Amino acid sequence: MSKVKSKKKIAIIISCVCAGLAVFIVVWLMICGYLWTWGPFSGMANLRFKNLAGNAEQYNVENVEELENSPLEGMNICYLGSSVTYGASSLQTSFVEYIAKRNNTTYVKEAVSGTTLVDEGINSYISRLQSLDKDAHFDMFVCQLSTNDATQNKALGEVSADGTTEFDTHTVSGAIEYIITYVTQTWKCPVVFYTNSYYQSEPYAAMVEALKEIGQKYGIGVIDLYTDEAFNDISDEQRSLYMADDIHPTKAGYLEWWTPKMEEYLYKFTEGNR
Repeated sequence: MSKVKSKKKIAIIISCVCAGLAVFIVVWLMICGYLWTWGPFSGMANLRFKNLAGNAEQYNVENVEELENSPLEGMNICYLGSSVTYGASSLQTSFVEYIAKRNNTTYVKEAVSGTTLVDEGINSYISRLQSLDKDAHFDMFVCQLSTNDATQNKALGEVSADGTTEFDTHTVSGAIEYIITYVTQTWKCPVVFYTNSYYQSEPYAAMVEALKEIGQKYGIGVIDLYTDEAFNDISDEQRSLYMADDIHPTKAGYLEWWTPKMEEYLYKFTEGNR
């Protein structure tokens, strides 16, 4: 009889431990979602971000006016990226939606927070790129130079020699070259990469320089927000309104700061590719 009671007691203890562990995991995932927009509860971060001045209703897409005679009008643009393209700190609104509204474009937005250019896992840029409809029509392909590769210290790699057809996609440079080649072969449309605005990061600075070298090699567009001193010369008050943190813009940051600069480049790039 005592052995039966002992087994029941052990079973109860194990059940309690398992239940406690499950609760801990759920709570931890909720904290990750709330603080870092990561995991299955990433939407909880909106509870924080919706109260930011830069995410006020006045910056909502429906309040944005269309531009007349935009060179982008009627285009279908594909965007590939991570949290900055997604709009992780701006209630899932980014420059993608603003460009679409202002310039009367359609778009495919393939953006997942926390993902990398380097091909590691099912959510990497390359894995998601390969899952896009190969028969779709894109007039332009815009790709984010992910800050996650810098944060996670992914290998930068080297720009390949001319004529190379196999790329080391486990490096940033190789992944960029692979994406450019895949897009031009699959959809035969112009490719543009864009960088983040400036933030202190030696790895990201090195990635920007590598991107510019690759851009010259392949003749693609590069919207370099990172090293543009005039663009980054904003007041502390503006930065507080425009940025939720060092990397992620608010709605106001996208609408009033990033989007006009990106449009300026895309207009010239489009005219040059006609």
